[in-house]
Amino acid sequence: MKAFGVIRRRISNAHPDHHAIAQGMAWVALFVFVGKLASAAKEMTIAYRYGVSDQVDAYLFIFNLINWPIGVWSGILTIVLVPLAARIRQTAPAELPRFRAELFAFTLVLGCDLALLFWFGLPILLRSSWLGLSISTINIATDIIPDMVALAPLGIVVSLFSVWTMSSGRYSNTLLEGVPALVILVTLLILPSEGVEPLVWGTLAGFICHVASLAAPLAWRGEIETPRFTSHSPQWPPFWQGFGIMLVGQTMAGSVGIIDQFFASHLDTGAIATISYANRILALIIGLGATAVSRATLPAFSRIKSQGGEQLKRIAMFWIRLMMVLGVVTLIISWWLAPWIVKLLFERGAFTALNTQAVTEVFRYGLIQLPFFFPGLALVSLLASHGKHNLIAITGISNLLIKTSANYVLVPVMGIKGIVLATGIMYMISFVLLYWFAIMLLKQRETTG
Repeated sequence: MKAFGVIRRRISNAHPDHHAIAQGMAWVALFVFVGKLASAAKEMTIAYRYGVSDQVDAYLFIFNLINWPIGVWSGILTIVLVPLAARIRQTAPAELPRFRAELFAFTLVLGCDLALLFWFGLPILLRSSWLGLSISTINIATDIIPDMVALAPLGIVVSLFSVWTMSSGRYSNTLLEGVPALVILVTLLILPSEGVEPLVWGTLAGFICHVASLAAPLAWRGEIETPRFTSHSPQWPPFWQGFGIMLVGQTMAGSVGIIDQFFASHLDTGAIATISYANRILALIIGLGATAVSRATLPAFSRIKSQGGEQLKRIAMFWIRLMMVLGVVTLIISWWLAPWIVKLLFERGAFTALNTQAVTEVFRYGLIQLPFFFPGLALVSLLASHGKHNLIAITGISNLLIKTSANYVLVPVMGIKGIVLATGIMYMISFVLLYWFAIMLLKQRETTG
């Protein structure tokens, strides 16, 4: 009882910024957990219905390619827009509506341009002889392109609305990330077709519902303006300054998944699906910690920095160390539970015991990234709060180089397991680099006062 009293006093006497970050993480983790339950149910249904097949390979190949620029856009907005919005709210709040309207218009144009690019470019890519996909996978992928390209503008708008919500200190966007998975799940359950079409239609419907669910609360709070196809807001120069740097870094970092996909396409049929199932379980685990870390620390660090930043070093280092401990504990527990997790989620219908064994092995190698990935996100938030987009971009570029080199060395020897082991190596080196950048930054702040 005495120990509990000491812990309670320490918590109550902690700096208010620790309380704010912890509260934010708790809400985000809760919302992520709810969303991941829907995602887990969706993955279980896909595994039951399609197993490890060319249909899943084709769907994931097209979906991941389209989702790549969406992920890059989302990453750029998160790192650039959240600190910028905090600064605008502190210094010039009257300028926010115009900037939101013009950024919304830019987002719509970007989404439509990407849709056209995929419409014409993906069929050409699928006809490439070096791709390595089977003929049946290529035929299925070609058939679903006209429907799937609509995901580009929808996903780009979703990213904007999500980051606007997060920048205002709200976390409902995290809860709403489960909407697409829930819609896909319902679609697969009610549509009897044995082809890949229910999966495609469910994905489109899920993205549409996601946009609507994010737009409704923003509109109710008056935080969505009619798009203005101009660029007269005085906030564009600082936005473009961060955007240009982060575009390079996020494009490189976002290319890691695409590179893995191309390496996997040259392995046996079902390799893309096997990695995807393992990554889906990793996403369920990572989402509870990583999403909470990023979405709670970045707004908090940005707010502390905009108000002077005296407590930032102590607070940031505390959360970085805590996240590393969390990563190690999560790795140990998940490694031990891996066979039961995969079997519970997937082993039914078309997903066999052999598939369970293959996914479990890949999943365990993927867990190696956790002790470095969690604290790495807190370090990125720290650098972003100081506007050090160039350092984050350098890390993204180095990640791509490390990952590609590791794939070339490990995949011929270890196959699919080499792909995910290379990811762990990449995040380990990335953490070391980010930590060094952060230490240099904080020393510079102490020197300059």
